[in-house]
Amino acid sequence: MQGVLQFLQDVFIKENKELNVLGKIAKIAIIFLLARLGIRIVNAIINNSLEKRKKFKFEIDEKKANTLATILKNVNKYVFYFIALVPSLELFGIKATSILATAGIGGLAIGIGAQGIVKDVLTGFFILFEDQFSIGDYVKIGEYEGIVEEMGLRVTKIRGFSGELYIIPNNKIDVVINRVRGSMRALVEVSISYEEDIDKALKVLEDISLDLKNTEKAILEGPTVLGVSKLGEYDIVLTVVAKTEPMEQWRIERTIRKKVVEAFREENIDIPYPKRIVLNENS
Repeated sequence: MQGVLQFLQDVFIKENKELNVLGKIAKIAIIFLLARLGIRIVNAIINNSLEKRKKFKFEIDEKKANTLATILKNVNKYVFYFIALVPSLELFGIKATSILATAGIGGLAIGIGAQGIVKDVLTGFFILFEDQFSIGDYVKIGEYEGIVEEMGLRVTKIRGFSGELYIIPNNKIDVVINRVRGSMRALVEVSISYEEDIDKALKVLEDISLDLKNTEKAILEGPTVLGVSKLGEYDIVLTVVAKTEPMEQWRIERTIRKKVVEAFREENIDIPYPKRIVLNENS
């Protein structure tokens, strides 16, 4: 009889433990659901605040607003998940104070391992506050070039021209070339043969430049015909330069080249290209 009672007692204790574990898991799920809800609420507040930025005394442009929103949302996410993690661990008897004590004992190893993360975060904040670049800017960082899609506390994501996504740790960002700050230069080199009339070709380029100046709003200055810039092996190189709005320089260059080809054809001005003459000994 006593053995049966002991067996029932063990079963009851086991069932209680299983129920206790299930209850803790349910509590952890609720804690993280509340954390997700908190993240969404704060993100909505951030979005709403930045949408109303025009009402503030100090305005910020669209790109800076998007960049700031991304950084704040990342910080918000980390804070809420950390707040949710502490009580979740304590449900299983793991005290936050003991974790901190353990971190103190292994502080040297953790510090060495976390150096890269700390550098990433600090560099990210400096990039933001120094306004080196913003989301939507066309930049070149090291060997990577493209449009900034996302700026986080640890990494910056750049979308390349061919669609590649470059994920760069912030501490690896050293020299940044920003191609959308201020006016950009559009430069076109046009070749004519040595047999052509240089003054006639320059006059055609001047007419093209004047027409573009009056029709292209993206051109801020010029186009200006600089004249003969190079004497090649079989061509004379003429140069046209203009200042344009950011990200418009490549389109303006293509437009100038197209108009030059069309105008030179109309004026019978030859654009040189390598020619090979084959002599037949029998001829």
